[in-house]
Amino acid sequence: MSTTTPAAPEPLPAEVFDSHCHLDIMVGNRQASSGDPVAQAAQAARASVEGILDDARAVGVTRLVTIGYDLPSSRWNAETAALHADVYAGVAIHPNEAHASTPETLAEIEALARLPHVRAVGETGLDYYRDWASKDDQHASFRAHIEIAKRTGKALVIHDRDAHDDVLRVLAGEGAPDVVVFHSFSGDAELAKKCAEAGYFMSFSGPVTYKNAGYLREAARIAPVELILVETDAPYLPPAPHRGKPNAPYLIPLTLHCLADVKETDLAGLAAAVSANGETVFGAW
Repeated sequence: MSTTTPAAPEPLPAEVFDSHCHLDIMVGNRQASSGDPVAQAAQAARASVEGILDDARAVGVTRLVTIGYDLPSSRWNAETAALHADVYAGVAIHPNEAHASTPETLAEIEALARLPHVRAVGETGLDYYRDWASKDDQHASFRAHIEIAKRTGKALVIHDRDAHDDVLRVLAGEGAPDVVVFHSFSGDAELAKKCAEAGYFMSFSGPVTYKNAGYLREAARIAPVELILVETDAPYLPPAPHRGKPNAPYLIPLTLHCLADVKETDLAGLAAAVSANGETVFGAW
């Protein structure tokens, strides 16, 4: 994993935002483990929240949503969003940590979700790629987060890894919240059609730019513009040509350029649409 910071892309012709990143990991609030070289590389840059925001603003990425994955990160993200007008937060227990979704923990997640600067319950969902938590625990945690999103009126941000059918099945069975986002959309055109039919938002990240990800570009091609978001998942999933380097919100233009090419639309128009979608999902800034 290279610690070299990618060069900044050309500024966008219109403002846009990063719908999903992990500021706490980037700034080293959570010390990276030896098993997470991406986080280690990001933390080697010794970035600050202010520096990350300044770099993003310089290329037209003026707002971002920082997402929780356990109770400590959710607390930190909520506190950080309260300090920065251009930052909103999401709070949740990640499916890989679903065994930690105790009643007490979920009660605190719900309390955090009710804060005005917390605009999402997520990331939650199902992850069948890793077996860090049992499927039973994941399903129970996912259902609990769906209910929290509905009770608090906040968007539900979904982590879906190798679990497309079950994620859709749980949403249908529980009754989806008013706003659902498939974070770092990883499905094909068929999943995109099903999400579009249900009115679910699809947030595309760096992998849509990868040479071997034609299926993602086909999904983006058929996804309605009014249901598209763009994200980094920083410090993970950097867009091409920066695979192997830490990601950051200022690299959003590379992903947006790819999406504009795929959609055969102008960059400024797509940026405006994505920004409008962001306000639909997360509320006015």
